[in-house]
Amino acid sequence: MLNTISVDVEDYFHPSEVQAFVDSSAWEDLPPRVEDATRRVLDLFARHNARGTFFILGWVARRHPALLRDIAAAGHEIACHSYAHRLVYELTPVEFREDTQLAQQVIADACGLLPRAYRAPSYSVTERSLWALEILAELGFTHDSSIYPIRHDRYGIPGFGLHARLVSTPSGPIMEVPAATVRLPSGRLCPVGGGAYLRLLPYRYTAAGIRRVNDDEKRSACLYFHPWELDAGQPRLARGLLARALQHELDHLQGVLLVDRMPAVKRISLAGQLRRLQATSRARSG
Repeated sequence: MLNTISVDVEDYFHPSEVQAFVDSSAWEDLPPRVEDATRRVLDLFARHNARGTFFILGWVARRHPALLRDIAAAGHEIACHSYAHRLVYELTPVEFREDTQLAQQVIADACGLLPRAYRAPSYSVTERSLWALEILAELGFTHDSSIYPIRHDRYGIPGFGLHARLVSTPSGPIMEVPAATVRLPSGRLCPVGGGAYLRLLPYRYTAAGIRRVNDDEKRSACLYFHPWELDAGQPRLARGLLARALQHELDHLQGVLLVDRMPAVKRISLAGQLRRLQATSRARSG
């Protein structure tokens, strides 16, 4: 079974949990660590011959163009993670379009590749910002991974659907690839694809979740993590016990284990997954 592994390329001061403590106007004054952290991810993937999707923040692309070229040269898919890491539902459609177009442009300028996959910061395409999918399709995006089919205080569309599927918009279809979840016998839906669930819960939780998606549901799992999650030496910017736990439980990060301890679980990019889904669809229709 092929699973999708993806990396949200942003620095340690970009996460939504941190922006409450560090204004974006101060980003330029903070020491960057994203390049070294991302190169560690590239080394990790190379060791296991893994190919993934790298959702790159436009702010990072503008300042680290050589990093993007190296990601592309290693055979990974170049994708878009917005420009300034602003939550989609806090933007107007006009602001979202401008942010996305700017990100597309600086990413293309950095590596010569126009991204066709998008992931919103903090999975912030929700019921009140579903209009974003139409804009993405209009801008040429073929697939998106911005919807988490769970209930959360900051994101999620409960009941959306657990697996990749085409979504129709007035601008054309777009393939939506949700992060992995599993349904427990009680009916409760649990995230297993990444984020704080990957950082804070035991490795066996994630491994068991992937096995359930692959073996019981016969579907691929979409997984994600951030380079800063592998960087135990980063400055601690978030304050408060919960904020610090959400951002910085790094010493036993399961993202490393996910790749290092599961070499038998094959990993591909979203583009590769899209090609497989399209081939399956054509075979069924034929």
